Amino acid sequence: MLSRNVAGLARTAAANSTIRLVAARRPHGTRKLTVKQPTNAEGWLFVDSVFPIRLGIWDLRHYIGILREESLLGELESRLSAVKLHGFQVLSLQPYQKDGGVFVKFAYRADDKESALKDIEDQLRAEADEHAMPSWAGLGWGNVWLVKGHPWLEDMDRYPSPILKVCFDGPDIQEEALYEIFRPYGRIKDLVPPKPVPTGTSRFADVSFVRVRSAAIVRNTIHGYQFPNSGQPTRLQILYQRPLQAHAIRTWLTSHPRIVLPILFFLLGTLTYTIFDPIRALSIEAKMLNWFDYREYGLFRWLQTHALPLSSKPEDTPVTNQSGLKERREAEYTLRSYLTDPPSSVAFVHGPQGSGKSQLISAVLQESDRKTLVIDCAELNKATSDTRLVAALAQQTGYRPVFTFFNSLTNVIDIASMGVIGQKAGFSSTLPDQLKQILEVVGSALIDVNLSLRKATRQEFKARRKQEARKIEEIRLTERVRQGTWHDGRIDCVAGNGIMSELGIGDEVFSVEDSDAAGGKDGVFGIKKEKEMEDELIRKERTAEEVEAIAALPVVVIKNYGARGSVYREELQNVLCQWAATLVENKIAHVIVISDNRENAKLIARALPSKPLNSIPLYDADTRSAVEFVRHRLRDAGMIAELSKPEVASIERLGGRASDLEILIHKVRSGQAIDDAVEDIISRSIGELRKSAFGEDIEDAKSLAWSREQVWTVLKKLSQKEELPYYDILANFPFKGDELALRSMEHAELISIGTFNGRPSIIRPGKPVFKYVFERVVNDPVFQATQDITVNDKLIAGADSIIKACETELATLQEISGAESVWRSLWGSKRASIERRRYLLKKVYDAQVRIQTLEKQNVDLRKTLAKRT
Repeated sequence: MLSRNVAGLARTAAANSTIRLVAARRPHGTRKLTVKQPTNAEGWLFVDSVFPIRLGIWDLRHYIGILREESLLGELESRLSAVKLHGFQVLSLQPYQKDGGVFVKFAYRADDKESALKDIEDQLRAEADEHAMPSWAGLGWGNVWLVKGHPWLEDMDRYPSPILKVCFDGPDIQEEALYEIFRPYGRIKDLVPPKPVPTGTSRFADVSFVRVRSAAIVRNTIHGYQFPNSGQPTRLQILYQRPLQAHAIRTWLTSHPRIVLPILFFLLGTLTYTIFDPIRALSIEAKMLNWFDYREYGLFRWLQTHALPLSSKPEDTPVTNQSGLKERREAEYTLRSYLTDPPSSVAFVHGPQGSGKSQLISAVLQESDRKTLVIDCAELNKATSDTRLVAALAQQTGYRPVFTFFNSLTNVIDIASMGVIGQKAGFSSTLPDQLKQILEVVGSALIDVNLSLRKATRQEFKARRKQEARKIEEIRLTERVRQGTWHDGRIDCVAGNGIMSELGIGDEVFSVEDSDAAGGKDGVFGIKKEKEMEDELIRKERTAEEVEAIAALPVVVIKNYGARGSVYREELQNVLCQWAATLVENKIAHVIVISDNRENAKLIARALPSKPLNSIPLYDADTRSAVEFVRHRLRDAGMIAELSKPEVASIERLGGRASDLEILIHKVRSGQAIDDAVEDIISRSIGELRKSAFGEDIEDAKSLAWSREQVWTVLKKLSQKEELPYYDILANFPFKGDELALRSMEHAELISIGTFNGRPSIIRPGKPVFKYVFERVVNDPVFQATQDITVNDKLIAGADSIIKACETELATLQEISGAESVWRSLWGSKRASIERRRYLLKKVYDAQVRIQTLEKQNVDLRKTLAKRT
């Protein structure tokens, strides 16, 4: 008996040491609170159902508990802190996520500990019933239990089970006593008493609960409990017991993850393709065919026309008519030709911002009444993560439902599968794969749209054919009545049948000969005319069907292709160009790509290596076309009859950018004079230019892709010349080969770079009006002085560095000059050091002269700054 007690004490000490070791290994899960005053006694509580009970290594719900651990512990702390009975004070919270609960170490003050603990437990349960303890599922199932034994937090692969193995460290406990101990924690399904065991082995009983939650509570509250048994206490050790022959299928599945997980992922993928993809394709088709647009229904149109004649009718946004410009007419003709032919390539519409690309395409598509799907790359590039990018693309295409949270979930599954089967499950996919998956479904939906439109077209032709056949039959009947060869069978009911009928004409079948006899040659000619009409109708129908088959193809418009944006820009461009090439190669849809930069056509051309792109350029109109366009628009609006020479000169200053001309027309219609409107546009452009080119302040200028010296040099030279040689600017100060700065200015619409034989050639202002804007900016004395001083300081610093480098080299030459042969100097040959010294001295002189000149300029510029404000 003494040895058994010693063994029990040893186990107790080992259990306490285990608690300390586990707590030391898991310091991140324990939340300690500051104790304000010394207390009399301490105890433990166990709060269940805070976290999901982990039933096995395959149970992924515990990741939810890991993610919500901090919030759940904080909410639990606030719930427990509401109880102040007997000086109750929480000392620490220690989560035990495997069993789904939290151990709470607390302190209290009381003379009668048993009574105080009972009161504290009752008070906490009342608080739980009133406000509900926090739970990972938000259902408030949890309750508070007093720990009668000792907490044992172990991290072995012993997962909760409804069957408990209760070992007795001491005399056996009767079944009735065991039932009374365990029944308060849940319904017991079975209780197996101890069986004979070999000598030296602890006896144990099996207790089966109906619910795993009850077994988990007992395991964490009764383990280590000292049960008074006939004067000699019995210590209870509780372990989970795996069910024998129970849940055989679940046991097999959990024990064979290398087989089950791949099959599970295959089934999930199959479910996605067989159920959700058809729903998504139907949603895309509904978006393009306006199934859910009430304005497309006949009942609404009838009500709008007849029942509600005075109500305001929704009108489409008017499209600006730019047909007055010659360049727009040519581009419009090319685009119409592309849409009337079968799709063999991609139409690439490019031009500077404000040149009217979107308005032109909208006008053509609105007139042709084609079903259009628009993908705006500028909106997609605003996405800050791959999940938002996928959601934005799905929103634009009508791809629903989309489960963006599955991306994070699949990554978690891959991490879990790495730990289970040693390799990734392959359930997660990269961003290009997700975009391709969406676009593939969109492509299949476009095919369905085409089939639906062709079916509707066939029905229209069928109805038209019936109508034409009815007209032909009426013509034939009229001709037969005129010739007297028509017999109405209804007369037989009145006059009777047969050759002897007085009002009838007999029951014989009339032939062509009878028609000839009755009508002569007119009958033969009538039959031939009818056959010719039928043949002509068939030919027209075939031609119309071919035309309608092309018109039934949907149109995909990709706007702002290559626009600046997030880090996913290149991946999005590659996926879109490959998808566009697939659409035109398979004759699924016409594809129109709109871009501000013609260099973006290289990606699309790479996707269609065997077919040339249908390039449709839109440039700024010449001054003559711009003036005619403004005159025509203002004359149609009844504003003016003719433009004066000063007004023509003002419009010529504005240039041929379509957006600027539209703004001018709008201002004139609002009551402004043409000169004032042009001046207003130039003044506004000056402010925008200073902000976009130089930044609002020094910090803002640091975020630009070019320096102030670089943009000032280009603006100053473009204010003096209409064009600049590209490579001359690139080779000299302040660029010195920095081609990225020039390209960035082009993307910002500050300049435009022309090409010759595929290479950059010339630099022009980004907009025609910028030439006069540059002149205004450069001719501002104060602004010019500040920028010239900055450029001169850079040049002075460069010249100063040249002088210092030359001085260092001259000192080195002075040391090595004595080593040269004197005989070479006697024979008249020049020494290398002398030639090098002369070269360096000339560089020093030139640099010094440059420094003096620039400093003199800076003195004059500073005087300008002092005189002006």
